[in-house]
This record gives sequence, C-alpha cells and structure tokens, in this order.
Amino acid sequence: MRGAAAILIAFLVAIATVNFMAEPASAVTCAAVDKALAPCLSYLTGGGAPSSECCNGVRTLKSMAPTTTDRQTACQCAKDAASRNPNLREEAAAALPSKCGVQTNIPISRNTDCSSIS
Repeated sequence: MRGAAAILIAFLVAIATVNFMAEPASAVTCAAVDKALAPCLSYLTGGGAPSSECCNGVRTLKSMAPTTTDRQTACQCAKDAASRNPNLREEAAAALPSKCGVQTNIPISRNTDCSSIS
C-alpha cells in the first residue's frame, strides 16, 4: 500500500510540475501588432529598404502568432492599421516579409480576407 501511495504522490507531483511549466496561451492584440510594425511605417509609406528594427518587428509579429487564430487576429489588426494609413504602399507591404527574410502567413494589406489565413 505504501508503494502505491508513493507512486500516486510522484505522479501528482509530475502532473503539477508539467502544469506549472506550461505557459498559458497569449492572445494577439492589435496594440502588440501595431507596436511590432511601427518601425516599418517609413518603409511602408516611402519604400526603400526596411530597417533592421522593422525586420525585428516582422519577426516578432510572426512569433506572436503561432496558431491559425493568432494569425487571423494579427492579420485583421494589420489590415485595420493599413486602412488607417492612406499613404501605405500596397506593393511595399506585400514585399515586407520577403525583404526581411521572414516567411509568414500574415499579410499586411487593406484587401486581405483574414478569415482565409491558415
């Protein structure tokens, strides 16, 4: 009986440790997307080459959206931000991830159907 109790306690400790170590899911917010892409504004409106800060923001955006739901939310936030800026150049926005060497499923465009993002 003592052996079974010791195994049960060890099992419960292991479960508690795993639950403690697991990070809760973090929801993507538009404030976080805006902050990540803010250094890209001069590139998105004027062209040229994106800055290293901009590319770091694109990498941050990709890392904050690991799930389909996160990517759809980030897409909608980027779409809303693009719609607020009439000077945004669509071709610059479309080229941004590749210019930064980042493969992402989060387009920056006024015209994206974010529900189709997977």
